[in-house]
Amino acid sequence: MPRYEYRCRSCGDTFELSRPMSESSAPATCPAGHTDTVKLLSAVAVGGSGGSPAPASGGGGCCGGGCCG
Repeated sequence: MPRYEYRCRSCGDTFELSRPMSESSAPATCPAGHTDTVKLLSAVAVGGSGGSPAPASGGGGCCGGGCCG
């Protein structure tokens, strides 16, 4: 289940909630009970195995394979 980060405008607390995507825009109440909250934008990094990045050339993909040319 996705986690969403919110900030309370009343007390300034930042908190997270796990909720279904269908409820992502539903109002959230902060842990102190305030209802004036705003959902924050999150930058999510998805990593692989931690190896080195794929080479920029080598015959695969559009621009790596020379078809853009």
